[in-house]
Amino acid sequence: MELEVRHLRALCAIADTGSVHKAARLLGVSQPSLTTQLRRIEHALGAELFARERTGCRPTPLGHAVLSRARPLVAQMALLVTETRAAAARADGARLRVGSTASRALAGWLRRLRDRLPGTDITLHMDVSAGALLRALAAGQLDVAFVHEVEGCPLRVPDGLERRVLVEREPQFISMARDHPAAAAPVVDLADLAGDRWMVDPTVDGEWDGLRRVLGAAGIDPPVLHGDYHTAASLIVAGEVVAPCQPTSGPRDDMAIRPLRGDPLAVRLLLYSRPGTDTDAGHAEPAYADLVAAYREAALRTSAYRQWLLRHGSPLARAA
Repeated sequence: MELEVRHLRALCAIADTGSVHKAARLLGVSQPSLTTQLRRIEHALGAELFARERTGCRPTPLGHAVLSRARPLVAQMALLVTETRAAAARADGARLRVGSTASRALAGWLRRLRDRLPGTDITLHMDVSAGALLRALAAGQLDVAFVHEVEGCPLRVPDGLERRVLVEREPQFISMARDHPAAAAPVVDLADLAGDRWMVDPTVDGEWDGLRRVLGAAGIDPPVLHGDYHTAASLIVAGEVVAPCQPTSGPRDDMAIRPLRGDPLAVRLLLYSRPGTDTDAGHAEPAYADLVAAYREAALRTSAYRQWLLRHGSPLARAA
């Protein structure tokens, strides 16, 4: 077996994320296929490159040596691809490459961008990992990135990126079955959910650590399932779990979404760009203005969040 750039990229992804599961999500492949690929690489080299531990994967001494040679090669190949694509984009016409974590504001933002920039090729790249989007932005693979940062779990931001704050502190609500006893109240106490099973997606940067910190501070230790939020929705409706959710979520006939008393869970919403580029000079500020308008539209469309904004005297509510 001869090592190729894709093999080196896989090794770097495993080292960067500390997990084969997270690396597979980052690379857009299945975990079993990446595990098999890693075994083949190690077999070809004749030694283990990562120590498998309960908390993830850690490079062995040989792994560190291989990674020190692999990273420059991967970076150079990424730069070659980026520069080639940039040259093609300049030849073919204007384009804007948007990256984003999940948000109810996304559809309205894209609609506004297309209205503002007719003739521009606007593409969208979604990822659960804010860190992966920021790395792609720094590598020149994206022009702007809309991400969220879990409170108490700061993102690792590559050097050279410019940040614009959309919302300094967005509260995270709780989603539960419509017939959950706590759903009878307009605001829910964490203590009312101490006996429930919670669900969280650990591949979302900071999500599990942030929830664990908040639950610990409240003095409760409920069982927690790890899984994606698409799966969580069906389990929530069935009354099997409760889960954090964006305040712009809902409404749904089969699910109750309520704010938590004291708003212990929160995120910061941020837009990043690369200063000094043609895209940043021409599009970053208008893109931010369109994102603000789209987020306001999504926020005021949801009754529970609109009431929360009014109670807290948010500028978003005053703008309405």
